[in-house]
Amino acid sequence: MILFELRCANDHHFEGWFRDNAGFDAQSAAGEIACPLCGDTQVGKAIMAPRLNKATGQSLDAQGAAQEMRRLLGDLRQKIEQHCEYVGGSFADEARKIHYGDVEARPIYGEASNEQAAELEEEGIAVGRIPWLREN
Repeated sequence: MILFELRCANDHHFEGWFRDNAGFDAQSAAGEIACPLCGDTQVGKAIMAPRLNKATGQSLDAQGAAQEMRRLLGDLRQKIEQHCEYVGGSFADEARKIHYGDVEARPIYGEASNEQAAELEEEGIAVGRIPWLREN
């Protein structure tokens, strides 16, 4: 079994258990997953914190946990770079344009200061801050 953090098109977050990745994909494609808050069936996986324990239930030591976190952050960076448009320092402006419907919605990533991120949140624009590891 695998636990996924899910998000509907209305940006409600909730969790769901699935047999495997393929199980989630099949149920999602069939419209069988619905948001418990609004009933929306346009549900996708949300970014979630990784679980840092082994399949046997044994905790990783500090060094093992750090290595696993670096691996997972590297995987996340790769997925973001593959599926999102890099907008650089224009992130806050582009996020606003998307939020207010001035441009077509698309997944983006880039840079924003702490102040810019806070302003976006105050406007109701959800942003995620991810530690960006340098490529080796």
